[in-house]
Amino acid sequence: MLYGLGRRPCFLVLSTIFCAWFLSFNLVAALDFQELYRLKIENSVSGEVAVSQDQGATWQKLGQVIYPTVKISKNGYMAASWVEAGQVAATSVNAIHLKAGVSREIFSILPKEFLAPPNKYRSFLSPDSSIYTNIAAGSAIFGGSFAPLVGSWVLIQRPAEALKTLPANFVPQNSDVYYVIVEQPDQYPTEIIFENQFGGKVLATYPGLGQQVIGQVLSPLVGVGRFEGTNFAGVGRIRANHAGVIDISTSRIGQIGGFQIIPSFHTLDMPYVKRKTQWLVVGPTSVEGEGLEGRAPLFKYFIRPNYRASDLEASDWESKLLSRFLVEVKYQGGASWEPMPVLEINKFYLRRELPNWADTALERISQIKILFPLSTN
Repeated sequence: MLYGLGRRPCFLVLSTIFCAWFLSFNLVAALDFQELYRLKIENSVSGEVAVSQDQGATWQKLGQVIYPTVKISKNGYMAASWVEAGQVAATSVNAIHLKAGVSREIFSILPKEFLAPPNKYRSFLSPDSSIYTNIAAGSAIFGGSFAPLVGSWVLIQRPAEALKTLPANFVPQNSDVYYVIVEQPDQYPTEIIFENQFGGKVLATYPGLGQQVIGQVLSPLVGVGRFEGTNFAGVGRIRANHAGVIDISTSRIGQIGGFQIIPSFHTLDMPYVKRKTQWLVVGPTSVEGEGLEGRAPLFKYFIRPNYRASDLEASDWESKLLSRFLVEVKYQGGASWEPMPVLEINKFYLRRELPNWADTALERISQIKILFPLSTN
């Protein structure tokens, strides 16, 4: 399947750095995709949640629906507006959000931990417009081996009706069956590096093409924060991806700590980012460049949470580890890449101000690298 993201005309190429941007943008603009797997969610009590790795010929049950939904949230989070209707708007270890209509209209799929609503939750949550499952956070479709990608198409099948994309003015109905087609671009990077300084390059490395400049750092990362869901991801693992964020955990499973990479225009909706240190802000390489919100490879099609602590116990552990995203860091003055440091916010602080050390915990980090999977297991 071919998706177009649009191209800028050549007469706007005014400098060498802009040419680099144009080349990297074209890499994204004309990508071919291959299906990794497809998900099935039956929106009914005891409905099946399953995955197919052979384009629907056979299915493996992953869990079931506890409570279906017949509602949408008409005022979801801001970044949902940068995703097309009928696509996955967010993928994470603790929720999946599906774009239902115009603007921010979404509905969600939640893991079993949300059957008991959390107190003082600091992330988007709409209980009435969510499908509740018996699948654990951080597993299967929630950041395990079968998480969707932002931009994955969502199809619907209703009794006596043909399979189709979500219609206009869509509202879920009992007995709907949703299919999420998870496709990965053929032209897939091996790594993306963020130079953690103002004006630092964002560099994607593609096999056979080398490094391409895909953005620049407008505000470097210095601290860590208490981002919801990092307690379901491991250290140096992807917690979430949507059209306006890459969320990375610095905490062990069961603990909280992490930071976020966000596109520059999104900060207009997040004024606190300007006075806080827990966000790395990125933008286009040129002032004429289009914003990165909802654009590949950072905020669509490419990145998903996919880690299980039990990988090392599996008989095919090598293949599993090679199929996972991993985030590493390089320190100022250092020559080699190192594991993400373990930085956790003690539960004592969760209802108080952050501890003083949190605001500067990553100040010595000079580069951040997202390693992409080398296999699709």
